[in-house]
Amino acid sequence: MPQRPKLVLVGQLSVYPWVFEAAERAGIDLILVPRGDDTVESAERADAVVELLPLDIDGDPEGALSALADRYRREPFGGIMAGNERVVPFVARAARELGLTGLTEDAAAVVRDKRSMRRRLREAGLGVPGFVVIKEPDGWSDALTLRFPVVVKPANGHSSLGVIRVDDRDSLEQAVARTWKLIEAHHLGAADGSDPDAGVLVEEYLDGPEVSAESLVHHGQVRVCGISWKGELTGPYFEETTLRAPAQLPAEVLAAIEAEVVGAHHAFGVTEGTTHTELRLVGGVRPVLVEMGARIGGGGFMHCLVHVGSGIDLAAEALRIHLGREPLCWRQEPVPAGHAAAYQVSVGRGGRMKRIRGLDAVRVDPRVDYVVEPVSPGDLLLPYPDFSGYPVMVISRHESDAEAEEYRAHLARTLHVEYEEQG
Repeated sequence: MPQRPKLVLVGQLSVYPWVFEAAERAGIDLILVPRGDDTVESAERADAVVELLPLDIDGDPEGALSALADRYRREPFGGIMAGNERVVPFVARAARELGLTGLTEDAAAVVRDKRSMRRRLREAGLGVPGFVVIKEPDGWSDALTLRFPVVVKPANGHSSLGVIRVDDRDSLEQAVARTWKLIEAHHLGAADGSDPDAGVLVEEYLDGPEVSAESLVHHGQVRVCGISWKGELTGPYFEETTLRAPAQLPAEVLAAIEAEVVGAHHAFGVTEGTTHTELRLVGGVRPVLVEMGARIGGGGFMHCLVHVGSGIDLAAEALRIHLGREPLCWRQEPVPAGHAAAYQVSVGRGGRMKRIRGLDAVRVDPRVDYVVEPVSPGDLLLPYPDFSGYPVMVISRHESDAEAEEYRAHLARTLHVEYEEQG
């Protein structure tokens, strides 16, 4: 029997099952580099994981790279892939030094820094809101030249951490200070290989609904595999609770989104892997890129929306690309299976979680494919604009987008985080 290929998966939280299940389907063994907040018991139980390789990427990236290279010399593996946003630059560097498929280090740095993304998009003639880079907290007044409302965000943040809408000049200083404190508290830019200087981006608010595009890239060829509807996210904070796929938009708008996404890949130099791109539809029709991540979105659950909505096995195809293989969908056109939705219960006021009310009925609902609980009773959940994790994710499939929206509304009415009494 031929030996199964091995791939190093870096920083994929094992409670999120989608990439692990995809590896099992594709016949790929995983060497998992666990996240610091993962547990050995959970990581060892994950599908397709044959080895755990703990590395201190945040605290000692050079030592982590040396240990990874030693492991490669003892027994070579066929690829390496990032499982979360922060490890993207490390994985790119490791791929280069080991001669494996992956992003260039330059491209990895660009997609980890919204300042660089904005500059590259502007140079390429693509849509960009007015923006100002704040290099130190006292420099907030540099953004007073922008048209309000504006959005303040960390240059290399994730999961809407520290993202704040500001409607007037009087609130700008306080918002920049608040975002800066969150950057320092979460050590953004400290050791992940992105720009070591903490920085804040202030940009003009784009009025319009938001969509997400999931793409595969192989040898520079980009395929937009699915476009999902996120809806109206107006702030002041931008906690994401719902996505539905495929997005029900006119053909010309879908084509414009795809053109913008493909152009952004070329502008950023992203030539291999999988990406998660978020865009605003200004006036409901003109796509403007908000950000791009070089990994499967949503901790991996965006795979489900693509798989159901387009038939493309996104996570398995991403693994194949990182093994240096051509994705199957390059030659075999998949068949869509319906409509899918992802619902994340809102954190709300935050606190120490007691339970999620209403989940028992959801677990036995035939429309539901997954109920994933990344946090446990007793865990502290911080309200936005901070971020400490999603309380629960519900992935469901439906016959139509209208049914998906109706079920989302049902979940919003019936699922709630119950917190311990404060005192």
